[in-house]
Amino acid sequence: MDTKSALSLLTIVFFIAISHVVVAQNPGSYNAIYSGIPLFDQSGKNVSAHAANIVKDKNRFYLFGEAHTDTSNAFAGFNCYSSPDLYNWKFESVALPLQASGKLGPNRVGERAKVLHCPKTGEYIMLMHADTLGYTDQFIGYATSNTITGPYTFRGPILFNGKPIKKWDMGSFQDKDGSGYLLVHGGNIFKLSDDYKSITEQVYKDIAADGESPSIFRKGNTYYYLASNRTSWERNDNYYFTATNLHGPWIAGGLFAPKETLTWGSQTTFVLPIEGIKDTTYMFMGDRWSYPKQYSAATYVWQPLTVSGTSLSIPTYRDAWQIDLKTGIATISSTGKKIVDDSDQKLITYSGKWQHNTSEQATTSNSDVKGDSFSIKFNGKQIGIIGVSRPDGGYAQVTITNSKGKTILSALIDMYSKNPVTSLKFISPLLPKDNYILNVTVAGEHGNWSDKRKSLYGSKGNFVSIDKIVITE
Repeated sequence: MDTKSALSLLTIVFFIAISHVVVAQNPGSYNAIYSGIPLFDQSGKNVSAHAANIVKDKNRFYLFGEAHTDTSNAFAGFNCYSSPDLYNWKFESVALPLQASGKLGPNRVGERAKVLHCPKTGEYIMLMHADTLGYTDQFIGYATSNTITGPYTFRGPILFNGKPIKKWDMGSFQDKDGSGYLLVHGGNIFKLSDDYKSITEQVYKDIAADGESPSIFRKGNTYYYLASNRTSWERNDNYYFTATNLHGPWIAGGLFAPKETLTWGSQTTFVLPIEGIKDTTYMFMGDRWSYPKQYSAATYVWQPLTVSGTSLSIPTYRDAWQIDLKTGIATISSTGKKIVDDSDQKLITYSGKWQHNTSEQATTSNSDVKGDSFSIKFNGKQIGIIGVSRPDGGYAQVTITNSKGKTILSALIDMYSKNPVTSLKFISPLLPKDNYILNVTVAGEHGNWSDKRKSLYGSKGNFVSIDKIVITE
């Protein structure tokens, strides 16, 4: 297929819109919260902080989560990032690094770091799940630091009646009176001691017997408990319960995202209340895992929750949204679009065996052949990709070169989803206006994994499916 006819099937759209993202040489370039795309820190490196939580401390937000590599699930440390606005993240430290030996040493698992600021002692307490690579020695551990960015000192298991809590997926919650709580899979709630270094009581047992990745937040006198089903790193329809007391009774509320959206392709990890003078926005934080490329291709889903009485929902998925930290009010980012006319069709070049399919809903360009690529020349500040994630989706390698031929950005994006969905998959930094080339290459790889029961999950193919290209002038 020639360039002109191919381009007529791949719609190119100019976004006259809010700009995003990541610029290695220009920190502070994000101006919205984006979901489902690679995020980068002030140095242009991947933000690696999965199963995270966020702590607000002295008018700054601190993000803690799992560091990862693309080759192993072994513990690689817990990272800390900071931000003044929840858009732009600065790498602060490996808050708790890989230990030389022991329970968080080589060839061990460390997951779901959650940090709490203890009001009684002023210390920062980090809770986490520690385990073997085979998940046969699980317990909830803790670490301490006098400063929020660390370094944190690993103290070992947190004890209840003198014994470790032998559970895995865990979360944390701090109530308005400063009381701290540990949450573990199955719907178990434990109250922390005043210094947050031990457990004083089990507040509730078995809210949801098969629930994983628990989180709790409070609005008024209502507590909301969120959890996912047990499907390893595969996404599923997460659900919630409500109560007016942590001791229960807990009442099932059902799903909080539309059925079969798989919680907009994510798994619960935390809910951050963003309090302002007019309102409080509750930000759902979810993970979109991508094994084994957990460092370079796994992304985050951060969405504003709709909370009313005992009703909780994320009714629609927002690629981008903004938050006014002063008022606490969230707004959805609006865009204006201009379709490129025929005279601009010379901009795109395909290499390989791409197939171009048109339906009433969309036009997609698809290939699963390793090395197939396409490139587009553009003059502007920013470029993005709207793609179709599908059950046979694979990895795509994205690069951007400038007018001097220098590669200024490189990212790996994951096109897999158990259920097909079209969404923003990538958006570049806000760059100095210049002539650029975007190149997308089929990597010929896809994510696959198995759980402890040896059940197989992941993609069935290597397809890269592109719906639209978007450009900021």
